[in-house]
Amino acid sequence: MAMKAVVRAESWPIRGGFRIARGARRAADVVVVELHDSGLVGRGECVPYARYGESIDSVCEAIEAAWPGLEDPAARTRLQRMTAGAARNALDCALWDLESKRKRTPVWKLIGLTAPPGMTSTMRTVSVGAADDMKKAAEALAGAATIKVKVDGGADLERIAAVHDAAPHAALIVDANESWSDSQLVRWLPDLTAHGVAVLEQPLPAGRDEALRGLESPIPICADESFHDVGCFALIEGRYDMVNVKLDKAGGLTEALRCAQEAKRRGLGLMVGCMVSTSLAIEPALLLAGTADYVDLDGPLLLEADRENALHDAEAGLLVPSLSIWGSP
Repeated sequence: MAMKAVVRAESWPIRGGFRIARGARRAADVVVVELHDSGLVGRGECVPYARYGESIDSVCEAIEAAWPGLEDPAARTRLQRMTAGAARNALDCALWDLESKRKRTPVWKLIGLTAPPGMTSTMRTVSVGAADDMKKAAEALAGAATIKVKVDGGADLERIAAVHDAAPHAALIVDANESWSDSQLVRWLPDLTAHGVAVLEQPLPAGRDEALRGLESPIPICADESFHDVGCFALIEGRYDMVNVKLDKAGGLTEALRCAQEAKRRGLGLMVGCMVSTSLAIEPALLLAGTADYVDLDGPLLLEADRENALHDAEAGLLVPSLSIWGSP
C-alpha cells in the first residue's frame, strides 16, 4: 500500500488568552500532518503565523503541494528545497517520526545524542497588558527562574518594573516583538538591568535593526523575527548576541539542528523557542534544549488542555518528554 498523507487543522483554546505586540489570541490554531505507511504513522505539528504571510489554508495547501515525491528514504533531504516555514516544519517532523518507527530507533539517537532529552525547566510568559495585570500574572509565576515579559512599545518600563517587583528573583527576558523605536531602545536600554532583565529580544523591526550594529548594550540582544534559518546568520552579524531558534521559522528539526550548531560555532547565545502549540510541536524542539542557554517552550503550558499522554507540568513549569507523542518507535 502506498504511503498516505493526512493533513488537518485543529484549534486548542488558550487559558485566559494570549497577547503580544501584534495582537491577541484565544486559541492556538495548528496544522497536523500524519504520514501513514504500512501501519506506521509519523506525525508533525506546525503553527501558521500571519507575521510571515502564513495561514491555515496556505500551509495546508503548501503541504499538499509538497507531499508528492516525498515518499522515499531521501524525502527529508529533498524537503529542504522547500521554503522554510510552518509547512516544511510539519512535514520534516513527521518524516523524522516516521523514520523513528521504521528503524525502531528513537529520534534522539538518530540525530546523534548520547542520551534522551530529560526533564527541562522552561521560562514562563507574561502577556502584554496593563502593568497591574502583568504584576498579578507574574505573582502566580514568582517561583519561576526565568520569565518572558511581552511588551509592545507602550508603558514598557512600568510593565517591566511591575513584573520584577512581583518576581524579584526571576531573570526577565523582555520580548518586544519588533515594537520599539530606535529612540525607545536608546532611552530604555540603560534601565533594564536594574529591573532584573537578562536578555532583550527583538526590540526593533526585522530589516530595520541597523541601529543595533555596534550598540554597547549592558545585556545580550536576541534575534527572533530577524532570524529564521542558517542563511540569516550573515544578516544578523554585528547586531545580535543571541538567536531564538524556532522550528516553525527554521522549517523543521533538520534545519533547527543546523542553526543551533552554527550559533554555537559563531559564539552566539542560543534560545530555543516556540509558538503557542501543543506538545506534538514541542517534543521535537526539546531535542535542542540540552544545548540552549534559554529554553522558551511553554506553549502547551498556556493551553486549557494538551494532547493525550502529555506529561508536562504547567504548575511547576517543567517539560517532561513523552515519547508516546512523538519521536519513538
